Amino acid sequence: MLNLTIGLLNAENLFLLFDQELPPNYQKLTEAQWQKLSTSTYENKPLFKTLQLARTINDMNADIVQLVEVGGVESLKNLNHYFLNDQYSPILIEGNSDRNIDVGFLIRKNSGFYFDLLTHKNRLLNFLYPHELQSQKTNYPPNLTSHKFSRDCAELRLFRQNVNKPFLILLLTHLKSPLDPERIDPNGVERRRAEMNSCIEIYNELKNQFPNCPILLSGDFNGNASVDRTDDEFKNLYLKTDLQDVLEVCKIPQENRSTFIQIKSGFRSDGRQIDYCFIPPSLVPHLVKNSVSVIDYKDEFGAPLKKPDTLEQKLSLPSDHYPILFRLENLKF
Repeated sequence: MLNLTIGLLNAENLFLLFDQELPPNYQKLTEAQWQKLSTSTYENKPLFKTLQLARTINDMNADIVQLVEVGGVESLKNLNHYFLNDQYSPILIEGNSDRNIDVGFLIRKNSGFYFDLLTHKNRLLNFLYPHELQSQKTNYPPNLTSHKFSRDCAELRLFRQNVNKPFLILLLTHLKSPLDPERIDPNGVERRRAEMNSCIEIYNELKNQFPNCPILLSGDFNGNASVDRTDDEFKNLYLKTDLQDVLEVCKIPQENRSTFIQIKSGFRSDGRQIDYCFIPPSLVPHLVKNSVSVIDYKDEFGAPLKKPDTLEQKLSLPSDHYPILFRLENLKF
C-alpha cells in the first residue's frame, strides 16, 4: 500500500535562469543583483517571491507537486536545487506556450515507485476559429486543419515495475486564458472549450486503456469548472466523465475554495476557484478528508497571510494563485 500527498500550484511565471553557478550568498542578494545573474530575455521570478514559494512548497510536504507556469525544465531544476535541497526529481516536457510557461512535476526522491512523463502537446483539438473556417475555402493558411493545446496536457504515469501497468496517472493542464488580444474569441471561451474537450477525450481513452488505474485531472482551468454554476465550456466534464473536484467531494465551504483573487476598485476583492484537482470515484475512499484544502500563504513567522484587498498586497505574494493540497492513502501499487 502507498500513501501520497499531492499538491497543485500555479507558480506564476517561474523563471529561474542563470548564466553561472550562484554565489554562496545568493539568498541574500538585492533584487538588482539577483536579476543580473541572468541575461535571459525572461526576467527571473523576484528573489523574495521565490523564497516564499519554496517555503510554501516545503510546508506542503507533498510527494508530488504539480506545477503550472514554469519557465522550462531548467527553471524547475534550479528551483529544486537552489531552494528545495534537491529533495525532488524535477520533470517537464516543453509545451506549446508562446510565453514559454509549461506544466511540470516535482516528485519526491526515493518514493518507492517509478514514473514516466508523456505529452499531448501535438494532439489536434479539432478546432479552428470561425475566420479560419471561412478561410479554409480558399486554403489560407494552407494545410491548417486544427489548433493544438495552447500549453499542454501532460501525462504522468506512476508504476512499480512495468511502465505499461501504471497504478496511478496524473493529467496536468493549463487551459487557454481569457486574454483575447486578437479579438477572435471573446474571453478565450471557444479555445478553452476545445482544450477541455480534448482533456476529456484523453481521460476517457486512458480509462479504457487502463481500466484498473485511477486517473486524475488537474490544472489551471482559467474558469469556473466547479459543479455549481459551471461555465459552459466545462459542462462536458460532468456529462462525459465521472471526475469530481476534491474540494467538492470534501464539501469544503465555498468561501475557502478560492485559488485566485481578483482585485477590484475601492479596496474590494473577488475570490474564485479556477484551479482544480479532479479525481475518479475509485479514489474517493482513499481520500483523507481532513487533508484537503486550499493553502494560505504565510509570513516569515508562519502566520497565515490574509487574502489581498489591494494590488500591492497581491503583488507581495509568491504567486497570484493559491495551492491545493490533498492526501491519498492505501493505494494499491
